[in-house]
Amino acid sequence: MFGFCSAPDTLSDLHWMACYLTTGKHMAIYWSVGTVLLLLAITAPAALAFGFAGASAARSRFLPLSLLGRGYVAIVRGVPDIAFFLFFVIALDQFFEWIRHEIKCPEWTEPIRQGNDFVVCPEAKLPLGNAAQWVHETYGFFLAVLTFSIVFGAFAANVLYGAMRAVPRAQMETAEAYGMSQRQCFWRILVPQMWVFAMPGLSNLWMVLIKATPLLFLLGVEDIVYWARELGGSKTPRFTDYPHGDWRMWYFLALLVFYLAFTRVSELVLDRVMARLTHGQATTGGEAQRKAA
Repeated sequence: MFGFCSAPDTLSDLHWMACYLTTGKHMAIYWSVGTVLLLLAITAPAALAFGFAGASAARSRFLPLSLLGRGYVAIVRGVPDIAFFLFFVIALDQFFEWIRHEIKCPEWTEPIRQGNDFVVCPEAKLPLGNAAQWVHETYGFFLAVLTFSIVFGAFAANVLYGAMRAVPRAQMETAEAYGMSQRQCFWRILVPQMWVFAMPGLSNLWMVLIKATPLLFLLGVEDIVYWARELGGSKTPRFTDYPHGDWRMWYFLALLVFYLAFTRVSELVLDRVMARLTHGQATTGGEAQRKAA
């Protein structure tokens, strides 16, 4: 906060706004932008890993593994995202606490399920009751990242599975004719070539992931949507040094600009990645590059 902010009532409009936008509460919304970006940076590769595992399992010749992969994709794709987001946060939290309970409290004799309550020993709680606030926030963020990864991993699995099937079968047969094993054909022939077919779908999935980050608000993480609602609401002199009316429209307009700018930058980056992948490939993009050259 600036030095001239000690007496807000005496400030001009410009100085008042400068002081208002640099209060401790507003620093929280600036930090929450970093929270969203960190979520995307962690969730994108994690979801891609879940998707690759799901797609690989779905095309497996081992029937139980194939059913597991197909079931993962079908179940997650067939249920509204918000239902899974609300379910996984509770289910994962209780699952982790149950594992800790079994390890740390083997002498516990009471049932864990007591009516509608889930009761574990104090040592098994996650996080512990006496843990610092940042531990609680980090744990909540971890559950949110894991939930996003599982849900969007199913969509990524569907995209990658289709991309694997798009690679010409003749190339796989040629590799097998040269004596390559199934594992070698998969990693040396199929995987390197599938990305060019997967990129359009993965690009769309990345955009959907960006637009889904406001769901952090529903998972208890204080993201930019949470702070926009909190800071934009009406404030009176009784509760704040910087009273104002209902400014939520302006805060949410700022969020709109932020997300539009972010998606536009993403489009430019993804276009360059797609151009790099299609270079020299026998695809529509590669053919367009050859004609342009």
